[in-house]
Amino acid sequence: MEFPPYLATMPMHAITEIHGEPGLLARFRLEIQAFDEPGRERLTAALDLAADLHRDDRRVREPYLNHLLRVAIRMMHHYQVRDVDVIVAGLLHDAVEDHPVELAGDAAAADPTAAALATVAARFGPRVARLVAAVTNPPYEPGRDRNTQYREHVAASLDREPWARVIKVSDFTDNGVGVIHTVGPKVVTSATKYRPLVPVFRELIGRPDTPLSDPVKRHIFAQLDLAEERFSAILDQPAHQH
Repeated sequence: MEFPPYLATMPMHAITEIHGEPGLLARFRLEIQAFDEPGRERLTAALDLAADLHRDDRRVREPYLNHLLRVAIRMMHHYQVRDVDVIVAGLLHDAVEDHPVELAGDAAAADPTAAALATVAARFGPRVARLVAAVTNPPYEPGRDRNTQYREHVAASLDREPWARVIKVSDFTDNGVGVIHTVGPKVVTSATKYRPLVPVFRELIGRPDTPLSDPVKRHIFAQLDLAEERFSAILDQPAHQH
């Protein structure tokens, strides 16, 4: 497939709409040219693992891998992240939560999550596993509001892991700002789930220990503003406009 020479500057959802997964893969390969060969090899290995684990997963209208690619590309391009561990963890950020048994194999019997994290640590190092753990949701407690539990977990786990904030805000941007790219009931359920996180991320990203430059932080704040605008448009309209 031929891609335009300006693929490197196209918005990611435009690439998704026009070129699909092959376009996002081509863009990913363009972005990782900024890394040395060992870095490119680790990033490609993480991508291959994510593609295998999520091969049958879908997000409403698209392969799940598209989401993981956008999360990683956003960190490299918009956040200027050059830390290979962080981008590897971004590619694998849903692997332990969604496919622990497949990841850990026979070792998964007793505690699939712990076994899956141990597998990630063995393949990509303990720091990657720690970052993935920080963005992996624990099981929900029955009888408590799931969205409240989700918000509490995000705030608590990211409080201790500055680099995990970077992964999670890229994930949030794809889900939150990208909410207008989905369809059906998921539009309202996603907006309801993610809206309370806007002030949480604003505070976390604004912290001095969040390892991003001031221009990147301003970019993220603008994206959070855009997410809030979109959530408001979805959730705050008078009933007769639905």
